[in-house]
Amino acid sequence: MARDIRTAVVLFLVFAVVTGLMYPLAMTGIGQVLFARQANGSLIRVHGRVVGSALIGQYFRGPGMFWSRPSATSPVPYDAEASSASNVGPDNPVLRMHVAARVAALHKADPGERGLVPIDLVTSSASGLDPDISIAAARYQVARVAHVTKIPRARLDALIKRYTTPRSLGVLGEPVVNVVRLNLALWQMQGGHFRQ
Repeated sequence: MARDIRTAVVLFLVFAVVTGLMYPLAMTGIGQVLFARQANGSLIRVHGRVVGSALIGQYFRGPGMFWSRPSATSPVPYDAEASSASNVGPDNPVLRMHVAARVAALHKADPGERGLVPIDLVTSSASGLDPDISIAAARYQVARVAHVTKIPRARLDALIKRYTTPRSLGVLGEPVVNVVRLNLALWQMQGGHFRQ
């Protein structure tokens, strides 16, 4: 009996060291060596100051900037500590109410734009933190941003193209535009400073 207990304790300690210490340290080391930017949060810095992350959206609502996908976190939008989906299904009247309000806000910000609103501008992602929007969602906003900033549409289209990430491995997912990086470049183009 004592021998079995000693074997169990030794195995417990061995596996605790291997799985609780050696494996996490090895994965952290590999992450820091091969994927340092991602492992450290893909932080975006301007003049040494962290202004955001390429992995987490930010709340942009000024008329002269591109708007992000809605956040599902509450009460603070894009709060990484509160990451979650809204858990509201497509037939739920609450979702319909939220979508209608978001469509109305888009139309109010740009009364001349009456095309179909891309779905990712009015619904949140599963995490509620998505920093990316579709190319269609970015292009939908070009007329409004061009009108407010006086930047020609062709330059805004080029900016969207510059901050478009293609499909993973050329086949997985859809091309997306990182709104944080796009707005940062937009402000720098205007000689301004990054602000939310």
